[in-house]
Amino acid sequence: MRRSAFLFFKGLGLLFAILCGIGTAVLGWYDGADWMNIVTFSIAVTGLILWGWYHFSIRWIDSDLKQNILSQFPKKDQVEGKDLEKEDEENFFFKNIREHKWKTLAFILLILVFIFVSFIAEGFFSGRTLVSFLIFLGIIILMGVVGQYITAQKSVFIGISVLIALFIIGALTIPGFLSLLNMKSMLVFAAFLGLATVGQTFVALLGGLDLSIPFLIGASNVALMSLISKGVAPWLALVAVLILGLIVGLVNGILSFRLQGQALILTLGVGFFVKGGVQILVAMGTFSAGTVFGVVPDWMRNIASMNGKTIGLPIPPIILIWIVASIIIIVALRLTKWGRNLYALGGSRLSSARLSISERGYWVGAYVISGFFAALTGALLLGWSGGGFIGVGDTYLFLTIAAVVVGGTSLLGGVGGYGLSVIGVLILQIITTVLVGWGLSWQGQQFILGLLIIPMVALYARSPHIRSQI
Repeated sequence: MRRSAFLFFKGLGLLFAILCGIGTAVLGWYDGADWMNIVTFSIAVTGLILWGWYHFSIRWIDSDLKQNILSQFPKKDQVEGKDLEKEDEENFFFKNIREHKWKTLAFILLILVFIFVSFIAEGFFSGRTLVSFLIFLGIIILMGVVGQYITAQKSVFIGISVLIALFIIGALTIPGFLSLLNMKSMLVFAAFLGLATVGQTFVALLGGLDLSIPFLIGASNVALMSLISKGVAPWLALVAVLILGLIVGLVNGILSFRLQGQALILTLGVGFFVKGGVQILVAMGTFSAGTVFGVVPDWMRNIASMNGKTIGLPIPPIILIWIVASIIIIVALRLTKWGRNLYALGGSRLSSARLSISERGYWVGAYVISGFFAALTGALLLGWSGGGFIGVGDTYLFLTIAAVVVGGTSLLGGVGGYGLSVIGVLILQIITTVLVGWGLSWQGQQFILGLLIIPMVALYARSPHIRSQI
């Protein structure tokens, strides 16, 4: 490590510690704490961060650095050529900016988003929100520095760091964020998105995308309500809807495998076809095709509602369904031959063909899984909404893709997994909850969410260059 690099990291840690100490003092004053407690905790936070920064950042860079954050630079590096040292001191900062230009732009964009929201949201800007945002930026910086020295599961580390930072912001800026009701609400909505993202993850691991998911969700939702209203047994209607999802997934898989260059548009067309077809069938003899009224069975309401209970416990079953499904999928992807073959096929089709891995079988299978989970999501959403609505899946059009990408799964295939998609789902859900808590309109939420997805992807979810995957 050169002298300028050492001083840069030391200064960065010192600045971060001072900002967090000031933030602690501001929060203490805002909450009316005793001034002795404010001073004590501010000093403690500053000192703890200085120690943590030194041990977990600087000492990882150069093991010869000893003692404390005020240690002098090693003498052996001071005797190196003056020209080299001068050049390093002049170029280190700007060299890092050039090497991480996308991360720098993402960091600046986050600041601009905060300024923009402060202007458009009345009553948003306050000492608490400012300190929370500074803490978030500090965690982002720390994450970026430490993340450079993590080689295994780097996306997991950075994703969890972002998740923690967003959670801290929500807890500090939104009253009732940590309440049991809000926690259940976030997990229920995350479960719906998480189940819808299962198929998108499988398809993305093979280098494809499925744009029929939101239309199949809406079609399943309306079809299930229509069948129940016509007197079909609810369990039988559910089975019929899930079979519909499997059939649509099979059609998507077969057609897109033959026309892989047009798979994106093809799945979009299939989605429109299914949505329109279900509307035509449901509209026969009725006055409306977009909404179907009826009585949803109690057991279906219990599964998906926020007041649902599992064996008497106040835990909505939809959350447990998602957790169990996530564990099974993650284990299947990582520990089974089927999962390893899926990764191999997504990484290199030529190598997989030489290993006699069926490209057609895995491709079609991924789309079948996608169709099944889309239909399941639409059916479960019926228990939450209490009525069939064809547009219930519209919000999932790009949210499933965003969850996959933000989580760190490459859309080029072969890199990522459903565990990362779970992290992406939780990140998007917390962002949405925070934006709603700040009082932004739906249009403002969509605007800010779109802006935030860009830096999230630039910070830690960028895929390897395509040349490295050929």
